[in-house]
Amino acid sequence: MTIAVIILTYNEEIHLERALLSVASFADEVFVVDSYSKDRTVEVARANGATVLQRVFDNQARQFNWALDTLDIHSAWIMRLDADEIIEPDLAEAIRRDLPRLPVDVVGVNLNRKHIFLGRWIRHGGRYPVVLLRLWRRGHGRVEDRWMDEHVVISGGRTVTLEGGFADHNLNDITYFIDKHNKYATREAVEVIGRRHGIFDSQSSIDAVSASRQAAIKRWIKEKIYVRLPFGLGPFAYFTFRMTVQLGFLDGREGLIYHFLQGFWYRFLVGAKIVELERGLAGADGASAVRSRLRQLTGLNI
Repeated sequence: MTIAVIILTYNEEIHLERALLSVASFADEVFVVDSYSKDRTVEVARANGATVLQRVFDNQARQFNWALDTLDIHSAWIMRLDADEIIEPDLAEAIRRDLPRLPVDVVGVNLNRKHIFLGRWIRHGGRYPVVLLRLWRRGHGRVEDRWMDEHVVISGGRTVTLEGGFADHNLNDITYFIDKHNKYATREAVEVIGRRHGIFDSQSSIDAVSASRQAAIKRWIKEKIYVRLPFGLGPFAYFTFRMTVQLGFLDGREGLIYHFLQGFWYRFLVGAKIVELERGLAGADGASAVRSRLRQLTGLNI
């Protein structure tokens, strides 16, 4: 069973070689789709045998689906991997061993991702495992057309989960983390606003069949319950839930920093940006006017 790995990059020289080496034992084709990096990302990719294409970035979903439509992929299976992620040896072995044995009706494979923050594995607070569909038969998967929280969705079959180490381990500092999540917050606010005003599809495209069951449940809770809570209550309730019911306090000092930033500050920032954007849309009448105003307010190619 041949496998093509696709990695999207922008200024990822600090991570890319590590990611490429982690898939070297099973990847038959490796593609790096770069957003015109200003560092050595492209050089690192080519030095490690990857095929490199470049495209101006607008969002993850469009970038990856462009890759699926453009790349000359011959492999039977496709893997989506972020540059700061690692396939650990036990999972690489499971992929080599188990993929050829899967029944033909299995078209998608979920992986259990763990998160490493400030050198510590965040085991609690609902952060392990994060079950993500990251491997699928060619022709059976695409990425949801969303500005944030996009998932791979499959059709024409069922999914299974492979056990083994799969880590998100970004080596940059907290300043980078905050800057990245500030940009994420803008994109997530745009996603919420766009669905409220009817310029995006209002229906979720994932369920327990097309993606992981965990992802489908989280999406349902976010769209049906969380977004309806009064401003400020959602982030506080979510952070408290993560730290107590989901035992986030067991992750120590590093966990407290992570859960506060990712579970409270980020969620509060999304809410604040939604309030700001709604004010900025005052007087915008109709989908076209809303879309144009959002472009002006965010600088995104909406």
